[in-house]
Amino acid sequence: MFSESIIELYNKFRIYFYMQVFAKFEKREASLTTVESYSIECIKALGEPTVQEFAIMMGISAPNAAYKVNALVQKGYIEKIQDENDRREFHLRPTKKFWDYYNVSYSYVKTVEARCKKRFSKEDLAKFEEMVKIITTELMPEMDTRKFTKTGFENHVSIGEVEE
Repeated sequence: MFSESIIELYNKFRIYFYMQVFAKFEKREASLTTVESYSIECIKALGEPTVQEFAIMMGISAPNAAYKVNALVQKGYIEKIQDENDRREFHLRPTKKFWDYYNVSYSYVKTVEARCKKRFSKEDLAKFEEMVKIITTELMPEMDTRKFTKTGFENHVSIGEVEE
């Protein structure tokens, strides 16, 4: 069944990531809590959000978001960058330490991609890529991260894509 195939693919990528992270934890103490891991993944998905934008996406209060952000800043996974236009706002940017953490899973995606290129024809890969793009852009509107950011929302409004 199609849904089982999607779940199996998702689970294999996720479990591989966990295996790699836990292997690193065995060599040193874990530096991120589970909630912090989820938080940094969401910050990355939003681009360079403000604390408020992160809070909106996560459905949490601004003070709770600020607490999580400050913990990630103290641990060196994100940095706050002052907005050039509104000096009162700060954007959250992942650091090299985050990218080292993130590359644990990304490197496996690249491995699977290389294997797919050997196994499937260019036409099959192009069709698969087209299907994945349709799924992620059209069939998963709840996950359009632009709607959580001020600039994304303004772009939505200007091109008339805001859902009611």
